[in-house]
Amino acid sequence: MIRHKSFQPQPAHTLYFIATPIGNLQELSPRALEIMSKVDKIACEDTRVTGKLLHHFNLQKPLIPCHEHNENLASQTIIQAVLQGESIAYVSDAGYPGISDPGQRLIQLALQSDIHVVVISGPSAILNALIGSGLNTERFYFHGFLLPKEGPRLDELKDLYTRKETLIFYESPHRIDSTLKNMLEVFGNRRAVIARELTKLHEEYLRGTLQELVEIDPTSLKGEMVVLVDGNKDEMSIKLSDDELRKLVQNLTETGLSMKDAIRQVSEMTTIQKNYIYKLMHRN
Repeated sequence: MIRHKSFQPQPAHTLYFIATPIGNLQELSPRALEIMSKVDKIACEDTRVTGKLLHHFNLQKPLIPCHEHNENLASQTIIQAVLQGESIAYVSDAGYPGISDPGQRLIQLALQSDIHVVVISGPSAILNALIGSGLNTERFYFHGFLLPKEGPRLDELKDLYTRKETLIFYESPHRIDSTLKNMLEVFGNRRAVIARELTKLHEEYLRGTLQELVEIDPTSLKGEMVVLVDGNKDEMSIKLSDDELRKLVQNLTETGLSMKDAIRQVSEMTTIQKNYIYKLMHRN
């Protein structure tokens, strides 16, 4: 049974999750700074990054590393420390903990241990990028990082093909070129935006179409990026599985059409890009 907080005593122990600047250190909120100055320890994704943040604000606190490689064990340590009376805040390197960053496991364990979780608001690359993109903000879908290998990544994008909301992704410089090309293959030439170096001196929004973004020299794209793509505006689009697409092409070739013409017809019928269907038919 869910008990409304009005009828439930406040838990004795609290764990703070603090959103930190995504670039400009002055965006750390006064409330976040106050809590970080009062807690006994700060758990963090990377002690070097958090150490620089604390140094900027003349704070000295013991740091507990809690990152993707030790999150389970570190979370247990942090939970025990809070239950024993220590006050602790958790921060990731930038933005909100738990959003494409470590912290989710720690939050879950805290709630399971009847620890009161308090989230301190702050900067968000997702929202900054969305608002600055000029794309539709009424409905949006945040996907985070796509899978690194091309085959699974194409499958992910195909699953998102019919979504009508603005699509939001994170991407790194060494994968941005292949990711944009895959997006163009699957989504077609939709409007899209790259938002990079957000809140920093060289903040940049590259607004155009996926074709135009693909033509940018990828070596000129530095720093972590947010990629935003228009949702599907085609009411007639058909969502088919890869097996169904293969079967359609095969059925057409059996009538005497060439593979090229069969792929073209299936692309026109489904509004799925020819390049995607071509790769699908030649995939082992």
